[in-house]
Amino acid sequence: MDGRNWTLFLQPYEQTVEELKVKFKTMRAELKMREAYAPIEFVTGRVKKISSVLEKAKRLNVAPDQLEQGIEDIAGIRIMCQFVDDIHRVASLIRSRHDLALVYEKDYITNYKDSGYRSYHMIIEYPVQTALGLKKVLAEIQIRTLAMNFWATIEHSLNYKYKESLPDEVKERLKKAAEAASLLDTEMSSIRQEIIDAQRDFEENSNVVSRVLTGIQHLYFYNRFREAAQFQLKFNELWEHEDVFGLKQLSDDIEQAIVRAKRGN
Repeated sequence: MDGRNWTLFLQPYEQTVEELKVKFKTMRAELKMREAYAPIEFVTGRVKKISSVLEKAKRLNVAPDQLEQGIEDIAGIRIMCQFVDDIHRVASLIRSRHDLALVYEKDYITNYKDSGYRSYHMIIEYPVQTALGLKKVLAEIQIRTLAMNFWATIEHSLNYKYKESLPDEVKERLKKAAEAASLLDTEMSSIRQEIIDAQRDFEENSNVVSRVLTGIQHLYFYNRFREAAQFQLKFNELWEHEDVFGLKQLSDDIEQAIVRAKRGN
């Protein structure tokens, strides 16, 4: 191991991961507001441990003074999607961004590895503002479905256990598991719209309930105790009968009652 200050060396990568996580989470939130559906399910990120950096440098024959250029995934972002089509949508959105530069892409979904590994990789160059000025950092973005990620996590653990030398039997079982995960993604994609519609309905219903209960609390705040109690009883009845249309109407009635309360009527 060389005598560099590793904390200082990894700091720009830590900053890169944190900034990219915020940006992609913000992208998810904005798309959800605009379209009521976001192709991003959730976002995670990590910076490679020093031992992992050194092991990869040794495996790839990268010189100590070439780590920043020779190892492209010291900073890593993982974006999880529900459907395979979402992966391509997210990749397209990333390509269109002006706050990072795309270096190259690897489509391991269309051209999956012999092991069965499937994922979409994008190597980017990201500008970080450090205390000493601008620094461009390489980072890897992996875009996967939940099924792909489950398989990849298991494979990674097994490779660590067997030190990259998996027994043939384990390799074969992993391949079969990868095929099963791919089939699951295909089946889920075939009913994609039904799943999205169900999720939207669930979220809309949850929002209606939240508006009703919050509105009732506001009426208590304005000392409209009788109205608030009546609305609460009505809510209990509608909730018991799972009357979604009735709950939406109740929400409108409560909003009108709050307007009257604010006016002092």
